[in-house]
Amino acid sequence: MSIGSASDLEGLRRTGRVVAQTLAAMRAAVRIGMTTAELDRVAAETFARAGARSAPMVTYGFPGTTCISVNDEIVHGIPGPRRLAPGDVVKIDVTAELGGYVADAATTILLPPVSAAARVLQQSARTALREGLAAARAGQLVSAIGRAISAQAARDRCFVVRELCGHGVGRTIHEPPDVPNYEDTERHERLTDGLVIAVEPMFAAARSRALASPDGWTIRTSTGAIAVHEEHTIVVTAGAPEILTAA
Repeated sequence: MSIGSASDLEGLRRTGRVVAQTLAAMRAAVRIGMTTAELDRVAAETFARAGARSAPMVTYGFPGTTCISVNDEIVHGIPGPRRLAPGDVVKIDVTAELGGYVADAATTILLPPVSAAARVLQQSARTALREGLAAARAGQLVSAIGRAISAQAARDRCFVVRELCGHGVGRTIHEPPDVPNYEDTERHERLTDGLVIAVEPMFAAARSRALASPDGWTIRTSTGAIAVHEEHTIVVTAGAPEILTAA
């Protein structure tokens, strides 16, 4: 969607704050030995206090409040009985709906002991997210975001999961345009003032394809390599974008 009124912007800001609060609560709660279902309950309780709903649950019937993916799982992991173990790489992906507006953000948590490879991957994705957001300016090609993200991955010898991408968001979870994490020279869409998009680098430690799991939801790396995921929802402007899901 694009911002059409002051009420649109305020509605998205409210939803973005809920997403940020939920991510913060989950980061504070995560610990070795807890199940991913227990971590998901932290999100459900935060949503309930805010009067928000899980957008994946409402839109797609996802069997959880949030997506929690571990190690080689990239995205869309189902919360359940799996217990978090030392050294796990945990991705939490929070998408809330409140008052008809949707915001989406994700982050990667490294449980100790943290490997050097996991630390490099996490930091690369976080830097790539900042670089991608810096490239998101009204009038620029959408592909400028992917160019910035993939350049950072190359500098750090990390690998973009090319089948997965960012997207428009605002009234529902997935809206046009797609926002690839690499430069697609065949696409010529431009970013417009007020456009709402989710920018989300997804990197793997080895060159991998995105592979669907038998559960019908979880997407993992084809090589078994660990993966990371960082994401914010933003409003594009002529200058620096407004990050709706920032803490």
